[in-house]
Amino acid sequence: MYKNRLIKSILGLSTLVLLAACSIDQDGDVDSESVGNISSDIESIASTSNMGEMMHDDSGEIPEGLLAAENPTYRIGDIVTINSDHMTGMKGTEATIVGAFDTTVYEVSFNPTNGDPRVTNHQWVIKEEIAETKDVEEPLEPGTEVTLEASHMEGMQGATATIESAEYTTVYMVDFEPTTGEEMVRNHKWVTEAELSPN
Repeated sequence: MYKNRLIKSILGLSTLVLLAACSIDQDGDVDSESVGNISSDIESIASTSNMGEMMHDDSGEIPEGLLAAENPTYRIGDIVTINSDHMTGMKGTEATIVGAFDTTVYEVSFNPTNGDPRVTNHQWVIKEEIAETKDVEEPLEPGTEVTLEASHMEGMQGATATIESAEYTTVYMVDFEPTTGEEMVRNHKWVTEAELSPN
């Protein structure tokens, strides 16, 4: 499983850092360049731990009650650039708009139902994916506890979450090819308008 490989990779690289820190060149100095390079690798791997396991709903199923945006900045078929890094290989890639919706988006923190470590500041879950917001007009305040109905990540659906922030905006569903060379991601949910720029 990805998480087990991640942990093993971090442990392995941590060991290399210790070995590099103990290595001394001919002048008796620590090889600080090697230590710095390995540390950067560890940070790169660790940064994917929260968002790297996102699941992708190829079906493009839309939550009940979510309505298409009447006048979105980007329309279905438009090519845009993604400026966010919700997952590895996302930032800087070209994407195709496959849906645009006006709704309230929430940043949330939660403990996954499968026992994985707590996910903090997950972006984004929309109003229609939170049980307590279905019949509420005003955005929920930060600190409010809610139940997630989204399944963007393993262990998300059914989890109790804390609202970190809320914003009414246009959200987009997009197709994109990760910059890492992995296969095309289809119907990714969600990217906000502020995270996109025209191509």
